[in-house]
Amino acid sequence: MRIDFNHLQQWIHQDSRVLDLGCGDGTLLKYLMDSKQVKGYGLEIDPTQIELCIGRGVNVINQDLDDRGLGNFDDDSFDTVLMTQALQTMYAPDKVLDEMLRVGKECIITFPNFGHYKARFHLAFRGRMPVSDLLPYEWYNTPNIHFCTFKDFEVLCREKHINVLNRQVVNEHTNQTLGRLNPNLFGETAIYHLSK
Repeated sequence: MRIDFNHLQQWIHQDSRVLDLGCGDGTLLKYLMDSKQVKGYGLEIDPTQIELCIGRGVNVINQDLDDRGLGNFDDDSFDTVLMTQALQTMYAPDKVLDEMLRVGKECIITFPNFGHYKARFHLAFRGRMPVSDLLPYEWYNTPNIHFCTFKDFEVLCREKHINVLNRQVVNEHTNQTLGRLNPNLFGETAIYHLSK
């Protein structure tokens, strides 16, 4: 299981209602169903991933957030709304964030930190957009259309008066302590637990 999945599950309560946006193959939601007996749905647009969700026994809805949003869900329909490694792929991430907090009492978001020192060095010394395990796409085929850092995201939360309940920085292969000391420079992945 991905490192951000391991960390974010601590903020999800037993028997809660969960909506997982951009749920991929349903791995996270299936894990939460088995370990915390959550009830919920995943939203996904990729037909192959939807088939994998169904095969895992995960309730999944074929829905494009950029096109339809979350208008088919009532306010506070879920205890927690999740979005892992997908906010930066949305056309209007600020509006998606508003909708997540309308539909859920809390939300948990993870995203890659584009201010990480490896990305900075790659751009500074090679003159090209970085390609790595964390960001495995070339500039012309990346699904990432909004590049943000920890600081960018926290400014957005302040502007929208969003409460940051918890924030965690995780690194797949580097020192976790450095990430905690200076998350904007040394944190690979941001995990935010938010409420209205």
